[in-house]
Amino acid sequence: MPLSRITIRQFEALVAVAETLSFSAAGERLGLTSSAVSQLVSELESTAGFRVFDRSTRRVALSSAGRDFLGFAQSVLRHVQLAETAAADVRNRAAGVVRIGAPLVLASAVLPAAVREFRRQRPNVAIHIRDVTVELTVDRVAAGDLDLAVGPDRPPDPAVSAETIFQSPWVLWCAPDHPMAARKTLRWDDLRGITLVAASRDHEVSVAQMRHSDPGTSSTTSPQIVENITTALGIAAQGLAATPAPAYVGVLARPLGLTMRRITKPETVREVCLYRPARRSIPPAAEAFGEFLIPWIRNWSAETSPSKPSAPSSRPRRKRY
Repeated sequence: MPLSRITIRQFEALVAVAETLSFSAAGERLGLTSSAVSQLVSELESTAGFRVFDRSTRRVALSSAGRDFLGFAQSVLRHVQLAETAAADVRNRAAGVVRIGAPLVLASAVLPAAVREFRRQRPNVAIHIRDVTVELTVDRVAAGDLDLAVGPDRPPDPAVSAETIFQSPWVLWCAPDHPMAARKTLRWDDLRGITLVAASRDHEVSVAQMRHSDPGTSSTTSPQIVENITTALGIAAQGLAATPAPAYVGVLARPLGLTMRRITKPETVREVCLYRPARRSIPPAAEAFGEFLIPWIRNWSAETSPSKPSAPSSRPRRKRY
C-alpha cells in the first residue's frame, strides 16, 4: 500500500469522527460539510483496505480495525503539529542552533552574558560558543564552521562581511607600583626600555606596527610573546612586565588589580567586528542573535570604555591595527 495516498486530512477526519461519533459534528470541527467528512473517511478506508467505522442510520462507531488504527492516526497528527510548531519557531527565529566564535576575552567574558540575555527572549535557541584565535576568526566563518564571529578587525575576505561593533583604544596595563602607573597618559616613546609582554602573534604584529608608525619609537624594547592574554595580564599583575592591549581587555585586567594608562601619539584604535558569511545564508536564529548582539555589545563597550564613546562614528579613523 503506497503510504503517500493517505493524507493528513483523512487522518483528521478519522480522529474527529472517532471523538464526536458524528459526521456532522466532525464537519463543524474541521470546517467541512458532513458529506465531505464522509468522503474523506471512505477514501481512507479504500486506501487502508478495511472499514474504520461501523455505520447505521442511527449511530456511528469505530470498528475493531478502526480502534486498532486510531492510535496511529493520532500519533501522526501529533507529530504534524510538532512539525508545524517547529516551523513557526524557525520562521519566527525563536528556535534553532547558532554557532558563534570569538577569541578568549570576548568568548569568556562577553558572549556568555549576551547569550544569557538573548535566551531570556528566545529560550529555545541553542547558542554554541566556540573558542577561535584572532587569526582564524574570519577563516572559520568563510569555511562554514561558524554562523557568526566576533573579534578584532582582520584583513578583508570577499566571503565574509564585517560590521564594526565598537572601537577600543590601545592602552598599557601595568601593576599599580609600576613606573608607568604614575603617568596619566603615555607616548609610545615612553616605552623605550620598558619590559613588555604581549599576547599572541596578533598582538606582536600590532605592537610592531605601532612602534614602526613613529620613527621615534624604533628603540622600544620588543615584547615577550605569550599565547593568551590571561598569561600576559598575569605577568603584568606580578610587576614583571607591562602589557599593551586594547582597553576592552579590562574586563579581565581590572580584577587582577592592573592599572590602565592610555597610549597616545600616535593613538591607535582596535576595531571589534561582527563577521557574517557574505555568500551563504545563515539560520534565522543566527540572524536574530546577530541583530541582538551588535547593540548589546555596544552598550557593554560604552559601560566599560575608559573615557570616550567606543561606538563607530563618522569621524575620520585614527590609526588602527
